[in-house]
Amino acid sequence: MDDRPAGSRQWTFLTNHARVLVQIARDPGIRVRDIATRCLLTERAVQRIIVDLEQAGYLTHERRGRANHYHVIASKQLRHPADAGPTLAELLAALLR
Repeated sequence: MDDRPAGSRQWTFLTNHARVLVQIARDPGIRVRDIATRCLLTERAVQRIIVDLEQAGYLTHERRGRANHYHVIASKQLRHPADAGPTLAELLAALLR
């Protein structure tokens, strides 16, 4: 049973994009299926997030046989003006502890 008051919103500190990026940073050879399982998302949602991250310049990938191998662009600055300053590497360092 849900003990939250009626009309209250549920939120989390990390976005799905951050969760996917953390999984890729932990294991650059991870499969979309495994990311989806760990992040509690659909494979389709993970694929869209990976495309978003690549288009924004946070991530690249290359095919190795039948699998993808990802590369996080650690020197990339965070996107939102309120987050200006830290690099992706600094954010990931905190999240990967």
